[in-house]
Amino acid sequence: MPRPVTLFTGQWADLPFETMCEKANQLGYDGIELACWGDHFEVGKAISDDSYCAGRWEILAKHGLTAYSISNHLVGQAVCDNIDERHAAILSPEIYGDGEAEGVRQRAAQEMIDTAQACRKFIDARPEGEGFPAVVNGFTGSSIWHSIYAFPPTTQEYWQKGFDDFGARWIPILDEFEKVNVNFGLEVHPTEIAFDIASAERAIEAVKGHKRFGFNYDPSHLEYQGVDYVKFLYTFAERIYHVHMKDVWSDKGDGTVGVFGGHTDFADPRRFWDFRSLGHGDVDFERIIVALNDIKYRGPLSVEWEDSRMDREFGAAEACDFVRAVDFPSSEIAFDAQFDQQEEEAPPAPPEETGKEEAPAQE
Repeated sequence: MPRPVTLFTGQWADLPFETMCEKANQLGYDGIELACWGDHFEVGKAISDDSYCAGRWEILAKHGLTAYSISNHLVGQAVCDNIDERHAAILSPEIYGDGEAEGVRQRAAQEMIDTAQACRKFIDARPEGEGFPAVVNGFTGSSIWHSIYAFPPTTQEYWQKGFDDFGARWIPILDEFEKVNVNFGLEVHPTEIAFDIASAERAIEAVKGHKRFGFNYDPSHLEYQGVDYVKFLYTFAERIYHVHMKDVWSDKGDGTVGVFGGHTDFADPRRFWDFRSLGHGDVDFERIIVALNDIKYRGPLSVEWEDSRMDREFGAAEACDFVRAVDFPSSEIAFDAQFDQQEEEAPPAPPEETGKEEAPAQE
């Protein structure tokens, strides 16, 4: 069967949860990926109120929807980041507090542990049963992203301190994910500890190969960097815990803004790259579907809709149709094996002609 098509609600957090569910149904989706901001999924309520998760499922069912994951990108970002005033815009007052950096990081880490527990309760309350391994998608932040360009001269020892910091902060979190049987899917992305294949490999090493650390695959963040986004799937086949469908175009603009963005806003026509609605960018999704079939990924395809040039309801509806058109189930047999099957099942050949009439059967 084709994979379920879901809609990530992170870009729709201005809408109340029930309105979001009604809209996702109208747009043609099978389900949603719940963001842990707005009122779509509240971690504290999920933990403290035994009726909260069941209530989420009642609303989902009312609108003919299901769900497979929750996402807490904003809080995860603060676990390893060098904290500044921008984080106040993405964190709750309880987590940001007085803005003292280490305090923010510690509170964010605890919230990610709480998110794993909340995810477990949410998936356990799913009327259809689990159906797909429980996953929290998100970011990790990075203490060394600011040094992405190696000047002042940056040593491997300096960068290794960043990976060591990541490991020290995230291994205890991942251990708590293990206790509740939930996976963490990092969305590999500039500003995170892992932003391409090489840094993703190094991040796995930093958490000592922890089995709960994997990826929320999103090709859009790889394409404009020049990273082979199909190779990423084959390289980390056992750690693809969730998939975002998002498009991007690159090598556009007027030549005045490069891959680093030029401190311009999205949709600025000078930009080298920009996120686009599915099917309007440069990502080769047919190759991605082939690779997902090869690695036997059977989970949802979750549309993360971003396109500053397009109406979001029009774009999200079109994106849902696009995913359904491009996805296809894998074959259970090799195509040329069918010839052998036909040969085996072929009726026996008629007797050779001898030129003599056969005697009639005796009654």
